[in-house]
Amino acid sequence: MNPEILTPVLDWLDLAGVAIFALTGALVAAREKQTLVTLSFFALITGVGGGSVRDLLIGAPVFWIHDAWVAAICLGMALFAWFTPTRWWEGRFLSIVDGLGLAAYAVLGTAKALEYGVPPVPAALMGVITGCVGGIIRDVLAGRPSILMRPELYVTAAALSASVTVLGDVAGIERTIVWIAATAAGFGLRLAAIRWSLSLPAYGRD
Repeated sequence: MNPEILTPVLDWLDLAGVAIFALTGALVAAREKQTLVTLSFFALITGVGGGSVRDLLIGAPVFWIHDAWVAAICLGMALFAWFTPTRWWEGRFLSIVDGLGLAAYAVLGTAKALEYGVPPVPAALMGVITGCVGGIIRDVLAGRPSILMRPELYVTAAALSASVTVLGDVAGIERTIVWIAATAAGFGLRLAAIRWSLSLPAYGRD
């Protein structure tokens, strides 16, 4: 199957996800009182990390190498973080915005994998990778506990968005409707997790 050019909806999801994750990366460096160069690096690696791993795994050209807007958006987010006080981003607001980026990116990653002929289950996993790996790389570089090591519903929200995307594709539902519904589902679950501190049960056997 020859991959088709992704629709404008996915293009916008891609840029929105990159911008949101780039901002979270830059803010992590800003809170550590790092330089603008470090903010820019964290913005770039967080914004493109998941998508880069996905593209390498599905055999696609790494998306940001061929799109000048992606790196520009990451650097723009770094500058934005540099000129704003970190107190603006305290509380739940950044987590909520990050949740939107997580859901959108999971949908994008799944849809792109499906376009490249990846079977449904691996395609859903590509969505989870797209949504989560950038943040994991960010946390590891910053020396923070990775989101994978917390019981809160984060990866689960990405998995929900990815699964809805796959199920809608298999059912033959109009793609734009599926993508919107999948983004809303994952984002809604993430909002619920933030609001009520929802988490999966942790392993409790000795």
